[in-house]
Amino acid sequence: MITGPELHPAATKVIQDRGYEAIYVPPYTPPETLIAMVSEHDPSGILVRMGQITEEVISACSSLKVLSKHGVGVDNIDLNAASKRGIPVINAVGANAKSVAEHGITLMLMAIKQSLRLDASVREGKWIKPQFSGTEVSGKTLGLVGFGTIARHMGKIAQGLEMNVLAYDPFVTDEAFAELGITRRKEIESILKDADVVSLHCPLTKETSQLINEERINLMKHGAIIVNTARGGLIDEVALEKALLDGRIGAAGLDTFAVEPPPLDHPFFTLPNIVVSPHVGGVTDEAAARVGVDAVLGIIQILEGEGVAPVRIVNSKALGEQPKLSA
Repeated sequence: MITGPELHPAATKVIQDRGYEAIYVPPYTPPETLIAMVSEHDPSGILVRMGQITEEVISACSSLKVLSKHGVGVDNIDLNAASKRGIPVINAVGANAKSVAEHGITLMLMAIKQSLRLDASVREGKWIKPQFSGTEVSGKTLGLVGFGTIARHMGKIAQGLEMNVLAYDPFVTDEAFAELGITRRKEIESILKDADVVSLHCPLTKETSQLINEERINLMKHGAIIVNTARGGLIDEVALEKALLDGRIGAAGLDTFAVEPPPLDHPFFTLPNIVVSPHVGGVTDEAAARVGVDAVLGIIQILEGEGVAPVRIVNSKALGEQPKLSA
């Protein structure tokens, strides 16, 4: 079962070639409707795209053996419920990293270069060149909060723009930072104080929820820029709105929101110093092929007892060991 739009043809071909049937569920199907659908079809595996996989959804699938995320973040899956059932939750780590990193750089550049303001002024017949003063990217400092695959790709691109790159991640080895020539900071506060641009690359957990709150925003440079291609819940949106209005934060580039889709009257939409997109950083044809194939193969490998790379099993600690589901 696939919760969302049709997969890339490359992924669909894998399903067909391996003799499996795909049942599609509309994007963001409400949990109560999803419960009814999984009860009817009783899938062996669910490829999770858009919508919430709650404990009730998991309980309604008597044959469920694996949950595979079409992407990396699994905050829309009840990990505890899956782990209690002995069901591995896997993701497609790294498959969309280049696309998301490129999108993050795009949001950063649009925010720094005031692209939306300049575009709008020309379209409105205003030639603001005499009054305009821009900002150069070269020599600025990018701070990465989280140093996974996406952050590393973004850091490499930023280095090509002659930016200084700092990163914080307590779970990554010193060697990973040294390999890319990126300066490691031991505390997130150090990143916030020194970076001209702060880019978020964390999973959304209880510990990281509203990681960027009013207190931490006040640590940042006056006029700094925030970029978020990870999860909207990492930011206290009320605090960010206030900081954007009073100039404490110069601009923001956001691909994610605390609630998706966001309401039409979301206050961010009235602010001129914010660039937004509908969580599409990883939605490229190239990434869709890689992610789709990885997500599908992960389900098949688990179901057929072939095993998957341990790094892909998000709830491996809770399960105790890599699951053996060949029976």
